[in-house]
Amino acid sequence: MGFRCGIVGLPNVGKSTLFNALTETQAAQAANYPFCTIEPNVGQVAVPDERLEKIAGIAQSAKIVHTQLGFVDIAGLVKGASAGEGLGNQFLGNIREVDAIVHVLRCFEDDDIQHVANHVDPIADAEVVETELMLADLESLEKRVDNAAKRATAGDKEAKALASVLGQALELLRDGKPARLTEPKDDEEVRLLRQAQLLTAKPVLYVCNVAEEDAAEGNALSARVFEKAEAEGAQAVVVSAAIEAELVAMDESERAEYLAELGLEESGLARVIRAGYRLLGLQTFFTAGPKEARAWTFPEGAKAPQAAGEIHTDFEKGFIRAETIAYDDYVSLGGETPAKDAGKLRQEGKEYVVQDGDVMLFKFNV
Repeated sequence: MGFRCGIVGLPNVGKSTLFNALTETQAAQAANYPFCTIEPNVGQVAVPDERLEKIAGIAQSAKIVHTQLGFVDIAGLVKGASAGEGLGNQFLGNIREVDAIVHVLRCFEDDDIQHVANHVDPIADAEVVETELMLADLESLEKRVDNAAKRATAGDKEAKALASVLGQALELLRDGKPARLTEPKDDEEVRLLRQAQLLTAKPVLYVCNVAEEDAAEGNALSARVFEKAEAEGAQAVVVSAAIEAELVAMDESERAEYLAELGLEESGLARVIRAGYRLLGLQTFFTAGPKEARAWTFPEGAKAPQAAGEIHTDFEKGFIRAETIAYDDYVSLGGETPAKDAGKLRQEGKEYVVQDGDVMLFKFNV
């Protein structure tokens, strides 16, 4: 299970440059004027994971298959987008289809790159986009909550739950707060809130696009964004889109040397992925053998049959058991056979909660 992140932000904040760098393509036209991205560009990128490389080496796998992360480059929102300004309605519809929002904020000064508001203020920029998303959600909810409340009085149980959870979201929006602060009281309300596809219910990762010299430590502008993220329960990372664009043209050894010169241990892509995983509560398990070693993404808290279903639905339907080795045991002992000999290969059943890094082999019968 990968996940799909929609990259949003005002025009000229570095969205398309970042998208091009992250996906190592030039699919998005990066240009210094608003609305250069009209159709949403979609890119898939392999999720880097050093653990997979180690597992593949031990298993002597002929092939390595990373899990995939999807990025959608959504054109720049402007004030009035919720009322159809710019290309607003189309953009809002594209955001509705993603799992999380990657909100790129300009945290650098550059007289050569026009800012849509003629001054650099990432918090003000964030508020413009958030306001448009909240206005769109308000319009979406007004009638839906009324209709659900009417059906609830007639004894419709689902309508009662819907009126409760969406009513709470509506009150938050009326107070100028995002719907992601809604607190569903049970699994049914969680499902209904997710089904509502509210723009402001989606988790947010703020990406502070800084100049090259600020890539390691950030700056005063990015510090304000981190404070905002902490207050909202969101995530934030510092990235220099300019650096990421340069890394694309380098081989692996050149990248490592270049990053070290800048005081960076890893690329912006790695930071964005890790923050995104934390944001969505995602983890990774592995399968390994002579033919291939592969990483699989699963939601934190998933049980063994659910994890098996990430490989194939038949694995979940006919699940019998999972032969499981913890990553540390697999690596320290040198693979499946030594781990089995040491008593570290476990037979786990349907109630086993899969742990991040587990190396697994599923037994099933269909």
